[in-house]
Amino acid sequence: MKPKQKKFQKLKHKYRLVILNDDTFEEKLSFRLSRLNVFAVVGLSSILLIVLVTLLIAFTPLREFIPGYANVTIRKIGLQNALKVDSLEIALSQKQLYIDNIKNIIQGNPINFSQEVHIDSTIDYKNIVNQPVKEDSLLRNMVETEEKYSLFKSAAKTPSTISSFIFFSPIKGTITQKFNIKGTEKHRGIDIVAPKNEVIKSTLNGTVIFAEFTNESGYVIQIQHESNLLSVYKHNSVLYKKVGDRVNAGEVISIIGNTGEFSSGPHLHFELWYNGIPLNPEEYISF
Repeated sequence: MKPKQKKFQKLKHKYRLVILNDDTFEEKLSFRLSRLNVFAVVGLSSILLIVLVTLLIAFTPLREFIPGYANVTIRKIGLQNALKVDSLEIALSQKQLYIDNIKNIIQGNPINFSQEVHIDSTIDYKNIVNQPVKEDSLLRNMVETEEKYSLFKSAAKTPSTISSFIFFSPIKGTITQKFNIKGTEKHRGIDIVAPKNEVIKSTLNGTVIFAEFTNESGYVIQIQHESNLLSVYKHNSVLYKKVGDRVNAGEVISIIGNTGEFSSGPHLHFELWYNGIPLNPEEYISF
């Protein structure tokens, strides 16, 4: 018989465990055991004990008595407070940057910025033509000239200083919600629906004064133009310009998107402001 077989046979040898009365030598209990049985019982008992202790600690309040393990409610509240503080810091820095940029533009000082441009590396827009089409510019000039001498056009609705401007359409699409500042639910711009990943272009030459993410409007770009004219582009998915950039009419500034709490689908919310007063973009631009 081989040595390994001999060792295995020894594990299977039977032994008797007897419990006797010490005074009368009466046999009370007796067990027939082998080394293999003893090892199996001890191993299974140890595994069962470890599993029971683990379950007891993991699914009962006893885990709170472990050093370094905080109360679940306290941890949840701490995590929520940390997220709120982080959001407040981001919002505060964005507001401060916006105020500083407005101040620098008014005072004529150079704009300093440290924010990165939000670029989607999966989309290639290198072949996009950023310059206005010549035929489109001629058509707009003709339409603006005709409207300029129209007797039925209200002078109050068309500021004289910008009536001769040639606006470039930021995007071609379908207007789903029009300009309205008379009703209870005011809408100071227009909503334009267009295909996914459609580019958005600047309506005039100007300087970017705001290019950030906001909770309500998602990625937003604001461009300051001459004659105190301001254009606003909301709910973008990608921003291609940053604060301080100089843009030309028809230049790509962002991609249409569905960002922000006030957005229910991919579209562009476009606003046009003159001296702090919202204008109806449809009176100046053909979408």
